[in-house]
Amino acid sequence: MAGRRSRDRSITPELLLRAYSIGMFPMSESADDPELFWVEPDIRGIIPLDGFHVSKSLQKAIRKPPFDIRFDTAFDQVVAKCAEAADDRPSTWINQTIRDLYSALHRLGHAHSVEAWEGDELVGGLYGVTLGSAYFGESMFSRRTNASKICLVHLVERLRERGFTLLDTQFTTEHLKTFGAVDIPKAEYGVLLDKAMEGDTVRF
Repeated sequence: MAGRRSRDRSITPELLLRAYSIGMFPMSESADDPELFWVEPDIRGIIPLDGFHVSKSLQKAIRKPPFDIRFDTAFDQVVAKCAEAADDRPSTWINQTIRDLYSALHRLGHAHSVEAWEGDELVGGLYGVTLGSAYFGESMFSRRTNASKICLVHLVERLRERGFTLLDTQFTTEHLKTFGAVDIPKAEYGVLLDKAMEGDTVRF
């Protein structure tokens, strides 16, 4: 993971927003490590909002529809679920410091969740940070087939409707590439980020 790192135990929500505005974000070594470090990748993952792709099989699943999709009704629960170990992810980088920081950002109106509900059970979701006209995706989880994928589809629809210009995924995975995620150099990302930071934050 290329990028600039420096350990810091005193990150505030305001400092966190400033970091996002210049292309940096925090991570921890593990859920049990109380410290954070700054990451500034040399290669950045984004999903172009005009190049988002949904497979035919997922389109068919969405038409059912299998879940009740909600926004910002259980932000802290989504982060907690993302932090849990799962069969495909035995450990995560989301520690308590990160949970507290992003909860504070949510209360400030700068962090938002998309949630998949099955009755009263939260079975999938994702969360991220909004600043300017950018949405910085942080993490997602799924406890049912397609739950996080369908949340991502609803996220992109909302971002398009509201006038967002940048969907940052930090890094790409084979999973995200099926939706159109691409890797771009830091300099190219910087141009997109600067444009997204112009003007006021778009309302999520």
